[in-house]
Amino acid sequence: MKIRTLTVGLLAAGLALTACGKEGAPSDTGSSDGDGGNTPALSYEVAKDVTVEGSPTFEKMKKAGHVVVGVKEDQPNLGYKDPTTGEFSGFDVEIARLVSAKLGFDPKSIEYKAVPSAGREQAIINGDVNYYVGTYTINDKRKQQISFAGPYFVAGQGLLVAKDDNEIKGKDDLKGKKVCSVSGSTPIQRVRDEGLTESGNIVELQTYSQCVNELLNGQVDAVTTDDAILLGYAAQQPDELKVVGESFSEEPYGIGLPKDDDALRDKVNDILEEAMEDGTWQEIYDATLGRSGNKADMPEVDRY
Repeated sequence: MKIRTLTVGLLAAGLALTACGKEGAPSDTGSSDGDGGNTPALSYEVAKDVTVEGSPTFEKMKKAGHVVVGVKEDQPNLGYKDPTTGEFSGFDVEIARLVSAKLGFDPKSIEYKAVPSAGREQAIINGDVNYYVGTYTINDKRKQQISFAGPYFVAGQGLLVAKDDNEIKGKDDLKGKKVCSVSGSTPIQRVRDEGLTESGNIVELQTYSQCVNELLNGQVDAVTTDDAILLGYAAQQPDELKVVGESFSEEPYGIGLPKDDDALRDKVNDILEEAMEDGTWQEIYDATLGRSGNKADMPEVDRY
């Protein structure tokens, strides 16, 4: 996996968006940030007269006049649905909106469909969504059923701890510590398989938000899953939480597309590459996950 190193720190919302006057760059629409992890929406110039020859998916979108995007709805600053307004926000959602605009469709007209991890491939195969953007790790097994554009982000298993915790600096400091993750998840299985803490200190709950609540209440010492998800929680409560240590897996996030739609995949890869070169990717990160104060590595798009 090729990685471009990019330093992106905690920036004030105004600073993160001051460079947005250039044509095609995102700008803040002025929506407020809520306690649930909702982040300010950005706006993008809608491309004109776009064609993607040989793409049945693009023709379907063109006929419908809008895009149907599969997303997550419970991951702060990644893919989050505001329970009050019903609006979606976050890093993944902004990537989905950018792609929509560059394909010639107004992001305001996107139809979002919250699809859980287990149902993603089938939703793409069935045509329920035109593309999927939601912490979707690219791997060979999935590529047997669908295709991917990207990666647009490379995550890895990480650790979320209390802001004032100076004992846990990485996975090697977990011995004797209570570690929480979702029941049956790969991250908690890795903790168990590698013996990072004693079996009696492994706490399995149904959702990551439950684990975060246990961390805030002092019932566990750390929460583990993809660091991108943890960054979302840290950005939501930067005075209470932080992500620590080096990631100890590699999870390249891609945009899920119908298999064999090479034309659309190549077009979306072009869009992602342009966003990484012209600063749009950085602005999106700064406005969402970057609010946690953590650095990020900008990946190079692979031509699968």
